[in-house]
Amino acid sequence: MSWFTRFFSKKETPVKFSKFAQEWRDILNERVSFYRSLVPEEKVRFENAVLRFLNTTKITGIKTTVEDEDCLFIGTSAIIPIFAFHDWEYHNLDEVLLYPAHFDYNHNIASKDTAILGMVGYGYMEGKMVISKKALRFGFNNDSDKKNTAIHEFVHLIDKMDGAVDGIMVYLKEKAYVLPWLNLIDEKIQEIQLSQNDIGKYGATNRAEFLAVASEYFFERPRLFKKNHPELYKYMELMFKQKLADRRLVEKAKPTRHFDPCPCGSGKKFRDCCMREN
Repeated sequence: MSWFTRFFSKKETPVKFSKFAQEWRDILNERVSFYRSLVPEEKVRFENAVLRFLNTTKITGIKTTVEDEDCLFIGTSAIIPIFAFHDWEYHNLDEVLLYPAHFDYNHNIASKDTAILGMVGYGYMEGKMVISKKALRFGFNNDSDKKNTAIHEFVHLIDKMDGAVDGIMVYLKEKAYVLPWLNLIDEKIQEIQLSQNDIGKYGATNRAEFLAVASEYFFERPRLFKKNHPELYKYMELMFKQKLADRRLVEKAKPTRHFDPCPCGSGKKFRDCCMREN
């Protein structure tokens, strides 16, 4: 039995989504390269997994309306990292809180002091994830920029499965890969600090953030990731059981330029909106 399937199943809640709408398929085919790369049978399994997640996890809007598209993107972000593990569920997540914009550590929305785009809860927030609606949508408006905040946060939840968010997944502990993995993380963090690689700077914060940032890159640009970081790619492939570089992940979206309209739909230029937050 896989380490991803050892935990109890989440309790069913009243069905919110009884079927996967064709409109959702159209959105995924247009905006999610991971979904486009799946064969028909895999797409059906992916869709069923998304429905299962949405029907067992509460999604609550805080000062914003939760639209079906938001639910689709949250569910998609949840399933992409665990797609190879058919029966696994996020036993450590009960509710996703959707904020309209970035927030600070005191959960003040649109704070001028701090711009947090996503967070996995602790203490009184245990079992909850908070994510910015702008960041959620931005992550699926450009699938070639190596960034996806929602996937980032779900990787933290997977990392947290053994009780600690430390950048070491349970699978690595079981297979005695911890020391070489940590040595590789530390090496890559040093490279980031010296501007010697193309992994996001936030990945140098600590080992847990490195895992999450590298995972964004792995799932969005796997071939480029494998080319630029072959050893790191092998570990990610091992942890997630997905040979993404072998798939035909068609990267349709073009990078958003700083003077383009922001993909979040705010009406502002990208440089004055989500570029600043990201």
